[in-house]
Amino acid sequence: MGSSEAEARIDLPDVRPSILIDGTALAAGLVTRIAADVATMVRTTGVTPGLAVVLVGRDPASDIYVRRKIAQTGKAGMRSFEHRLSEETSEAELLALIGQLNADDAVHGILVQLPLPAQIDAGAVLDAIAPAKDVDGFHPVNVGRLSTGTGGLVPCTPLGCMMLLDTVIEEYRGLKAVVIGKSNIVGKPVALLLLERECTVTVTHIATRNLPDIVRGADIVVAAAGSPALVRGDWIKPGAVVIDVGINRVPREDGGTRIVGDVVTAELGHARAVTPVPGGVGPMTIACLLANTLQAAGDLVSGSRPSHRRQAG
Repeated sequence: MGSSEAEARIDLPDVRPSILIDGTALAAGLVTRIAADVATMVRTTGVTPGLAVVLVGRDPASDIYVRRKIAQTGKAGMRSFEHRLSEETSEAELLALIGQLNADDAVHGILVQLPLPAQIDAGAVLDAIAPAKDVDGFHPVNVGRLSTGTGGLVPCTPLGCMMLLDTVIEEYRGLKAVVIGKSNIVGKPVALLLLERECTVTVTHIATRNLPDIVRGADIVVAAAGSPALVRGDWIKPGAVVIDVGINRVPREDGGTRIVGDVVTAELGHARAVTPVPGGVGPMTIACLLANTLQAAGDLVSGSRPSHRRQAG
């Protein structure tokens, strides 16, 4: 399907599924629980969890994300350390900062906002973050622990997806799950988390042949392809649960833009539950960042090996 065709087919009658999963409310509740746990940690250990956020350059979207993360950190009672670097920052300079943050006992979590300028190798930077402080869950050590079920920090968006699913699914064992998207940030880790719950998991992408037919057999669909209106109503079987990770900007008639997901929610009146865009996965990603920071602080304070948990709060 071409992009113009997809955009033209987005506006459809508003038919709601049985459950519209409210990620905003769930995230707010999670942040409240995290704040209570932070207060307990401060009272019992004297340690306040600290999150360092590094932004290189002036990307407007990245700036918005960083401000939101810092604001939520404050709401949870944590300390935030903001580092804004110029667009011309060298890879060596950024790696030196990462080294300083790794050694700083007041910093329990480190997040480097992506994308980075062209002169910086993002992989090298993410690999330089101490695994115990890698609250994004992108370090190869944490990826390896997730894949083997042996602990570590779980990437925030996949962790949030599982929490959203937990609100409507009690027993995962034997369910068929289809993940659309193969990224290291969402697709692969969410597939591993579903597999851990003993789902039968199929990982697909927009180049998968007969994609609609594959999706039609799923009890759970996680759409993370970054393609607006990719998943149509006739792709989803009655009673399925759909998690829409897509955040896509498409044109409006007035010349502006609006945000839509990968799924045409208005066509899913036959689904059991669907996450909206916006207001679904997005708020949970930031809340799970705070959950990971709290976990990292607890692990570092206790000196224990990072724990493996399915959900926070």
